[in-house]
Formats: sequence, C-alpha cells, structure tokens
Amino acid sequence: MNDVGAKLRPIMQYDVLPTLEDYERFSEEHLIERIRFHKQRAGSDLVILGHHYQRPKITQLSDYVGDSYGLSEKAAHSPGKQIVFCGVRFMAESAAILCKPTQSVYHPDPDAGCPMADMANIDQVKKAWSTIHQWLDKSQKVIPVTYMNSTADLKAFCGERDGIVCTSSNAEKIYKWAYERGEKIFFFPDEHLGRNTGKKLEIPLEKMILWDPKKVDGGLTKEEVRQAKVILWAGHCPVHMEFKARDIKHVRKFFPGCKVVVHPECEKEVVDLADASGSTEFIVKYVGELPPKSTVFVGTEVNLVTRLQQMFSDRRVFKLQRSLCLTMYQINLSNLCYTLEHLENLEKVELNLDIKLNAKIALDRMLALN
Repeated sequence: MNDVGAKLRPIMQYDVLPTLEDYERFSEEHLIERIRFHKQRAGSDLVILGHHYQRPKITQLSDYVGDSYGLSEKAAHSPGKQIVFCGVRFMAESAAILCKPTQSVYHPDPDAGCPMADMANIDQVKKAWSTIHQWLDKSQKVIPVTYMNSTADLKAFCGERDGIVCTSSNAEKIYKWAYERGEKIFFFPDEHLGRNTGKKLEIPLEKMILWDPKKVDGGLTKEEVRQAKVILWAGHCPVHMEFKARDIKHVRKFFPGCKVVVHPECEKEVVDLADASGSTEFIVKYVGELPPKSTVFVGTEVNLVTRLQQMFSDRRVFKLQRSLCLTMYQINLSNLCYTLEHLENLEKVELNLDIKLNAKIALDRMLALN
C-alpha cells in the first residue's frame, strides 16, 4: 500500500465506523489527501459534482463544476456508478431523476436545502392551481412552468399538467414554448426570474401578477387572474436579493467604464441597470470574453466570484456585494470525505417512482427544446 493508503488504514479498519464528528477533527490537508485517495481508488466509478457556488476547495476536488442542470446531465452521461452531488438538495434530486438505474446519487448533507425552492410546496401550488382554474374559462389554458431550482414534486406537477421545467439560461425559450400551447403561464418558485424573463419578451408589468401563498386567494382577484399573462409565485433567492440598484450606481460612480453582470434572480431594477444578466454559466462566459485589464463587477454568490478572480487574473473582477449561500456552504471537506468513505452505509437520494417519472417528463420537454 502507498504512503497515503498506510495513513488511511487505521481509520478504515475501525470496528465501529467513525462518525462525522471524527472527520471534523481532521485538518484540511488530511481530508484532501483522503478524498484524493478515494477518488483514485474508485476511478471512473465515482463522480463528484461541484456547483459553481461551492467553496473553492470543493470545486477543486470535483470532477465536474457547473450549474445544477448541467451537472445532472454530466452525471447521467458519465460512466460513474456513484454520483456525489456537492450542492443543495433539489440539485441531488434532479440528478436522481436524470441518472440511469445503474447509478446511485448521494448528497453530503441532506439538510442543505434551497430557501427559494422551499418557498413553494406542492400543497400550496395545488391549492393555487385549483383556485386559478375555478376563476378562468375553460378556453384559457394555463401552462405551469417551474424553475430548475424547485423540488422534484413540483417538477412532477408540471409533467402531469402539460408543463415544463426551465433554467435561467433558457427561460425565454420556455416562455415562447408555453405561449404556443396556452394563454397564461403559472411560474414558480422565483418571481424575479419570471418577471425579468417576461420583461425581455415585452410582456407589460401589469400583466405579470404575483400570487402570494400567505394571502387569501394569493392576494389576487378573479379579474386580475383573468387579465394576466403571467402568474408569478411570491418566491425569491436570498443570495440575489442582497444586490440592489444602489450598488450598481455606486460602482459606476467610482469605476467609470466598468461592466456589471448579474444573475436574473436579482430584482428587476438591478437587472435593468446591469450591462448583462444571465445564468452562472453565462456569467462565467461573459467575464471570460471581456478584454484583458477590463473591470467587471459580478452580482452573484461570492464563491463563484472568487473562482472568476482566479480564472481571469488579467481582469479586475470584483463582487458587486458579498453574498454567501449559507446552505451551499454546508457542504465541506469533512462531510464530503465522510460520504466517500461511508457510501455503502448511507441513504441514496431516492424518489417516489411516480414523482420521478412525471418530473422526467417535464425535464424531457425542456431537453427536446435544447
């Protein structure tokens, strides 16, 4: 056995499996060494996925780094039998939906959820759907569209009702698809992506109404629903709500000629003032295509901004505001290492078969457009 293997031997031969607390006592250097050893030992059977918002030490150890949908696709087309998704819960669910039956998906921290995804649950959405249809004529067809950043049962809800899933990069295309099939879009759970997409398609703001599940009948009237083109869900990403119009005005004042790129989960006023907006993949590409010595401020999660600074050191890349996704930050070297060394004893990310099949229908509709 090599030197690394010899160092691992005492823990791997415990009569009682070490707990997560044991791993939390290890140094970062030792955890990285152990993770690399297990990656080498498993070879192509193991695939580690790291979302753009993961801390740098996690992305450096990942086989693929990207956005939630892109990573799920990578996993499904890889030869890996064991998929470890370093991201939040809905991302691991999406991988489980798309992966082959021979593949197993694991999540280093099942408690790491997405606050925005949790702002819309299936019972609330079904109740809203029922009320909306009670108010509309049968001739007015509503197409449900759920953002990728949603739970598996909401994706299944759309799959069962002629609906579809969208990402932040293809939302415009999905809106056009939906309007070829119906008169209205019911969009959840992120109101800002929904509103910013509608604005790009020149849908008047007054035709995009907000359904608030905390209010009776969503806080809307029958007439408002009948006149609407888009019914938005009152949900948002706490990370992207940190960026304000004043931040952009401030950096433009002190850095004349700078560029500003933001995520479309930001408020409309922020997106309107930015030079460009788009998905995490779009942001990476946008910064990469700027000329050397350019100054750019980025409005998205700070871990991605840090990576962009490292990737494009010949450009001046700054955060528009420091905004950390706390649930993404729950994934760390300790629970990743623990996961790799305990795969046989951990619960896989598994879904009810009906939910999985119907969610895949909604995802496949999106895939067909791509």
